[in-house]
Amino acid sequence: MCVIEMSNRMSNNRVIELRGVSIYHGESAQRHKHIKQDSDLVLSDINLTVDEGEFVYLIGRVGTGKSTLLKTLYAETDLVCGEATVVGFDLRRIKRREIPYLRRSMGIVFQDFQLLTDRNVFLNLYDVMRATGWSAESDIRQRIDEVLKLVGLEHKSYKMPFELSGGEQQRLTIARALVNKPRLLIADEPTGNLDPVTAEGIMEIFRKIAQSGCAVVMSTHNIALIEQFPSRTILFAQGRIAEVDVNSLIEAQ
Repeated sequence: MCVIEMSNRMSNNRVIELRGVSIYHGESAQRHKHIKQDSDLVLSDINLTVDEGEFVYLIGRVGTGKSTLLKTLYAETDLVCGEATVVGFDLRRIKRREIPYLRRSMGIVFQDFQLLTDRNVFLNLYDVMRATGWSAESDIRQRIDEVLKLVGLEHKSYKMPFELSGGEQQRLTIARALVNKPRLLIADEPTGNLDPVTAEGIMEIFRKIAQSGCAVVMSTHNIALIEQFPSRTILFAQGRIAEVDVNSLIEAQ
């Protein structure tokens, strides 16, 4: 049974609220079908809330649904079962034309950066801001200065992406995710391609972002980082999720 009514309004500081969410493979193609096969089920009966300023890890083996859930949060994967509200948008009822506005209310950080390789650091941010509705030149430049300072790239605005190290490219990706002052930052394996020292620097940035009031939801396989930067941790296994104690998780390694 998939239909669940959210009887309580989402609290003002809640950025994610999922109730009874089940996610299937190929949901975009099956959006209007009522009959689904159990073999298509990725996640079942998921309940999860995240408030502003929270830092939440998503952990679990490859294929357990972490990335699928993240894609659902930013509406790349359709939600057809359960109820979900993300940064004020109802994912069951969201229209295609509303999805860009959903994504402007959050930041997304990918493992593979997805930068504009033909433009320098400044233009990677400037062009995104112009495309998402910023018009005043002074406001754009001020915001770019703010986010570059936050990620430690304030002196590299003229550099091309290929001139940056892997860690610096990821810092630029984070800066891009922050330009629209999001309430939620989603990071899918953001340190997966980075060395341990560089990864620590990225985690320090994420911690500052959470402390500023923006929720951070991050998928990772790096238990050492969780040990060094402990926070709320959600384990994905066998189509379900469960909050786990960080210390017991480390002891099991």
